[in-house]
Amino acid sequence: ERILSKIEFHYTPIHGSWLNVAEIEISAMDTECTDRRIEDKETLIDELLAWTVRRNKDGKKIDWRFTKEDADQKLAKHYVT
Repeated sequence: ERILSKIEFHYTPIHGSWLNVAEIEISAMDTECTDRRIEDKETLIDELLAWTVRRNKDGKKIDWRFTKEDADQKLAKHYVT
C-alpha cells in the first residue's frame, strides 16, 4: 500500500500512443512557452503552470489523422501473409 500510494495513474487515449501525446504536448509547450531563455527555476515553474492552466482551460485535444486504413496501406509490405 505504501508503494501503491505513490503511483499516479494517467489514462491513455483510446486511439494512439500515450508517448505520441506526450511528444505533441512537449512540442506545443516548447513552441508556446519555453522557446526562450528562462532565468531561474521559479520563473520556469510559474511559466509552465500558467501555460498548463491555459492549455487545459482551452480544452486542447489531439486530432488523430493516421487511421488503421492508412497504417494498413503504408505498412502492408511488412505484414506477414
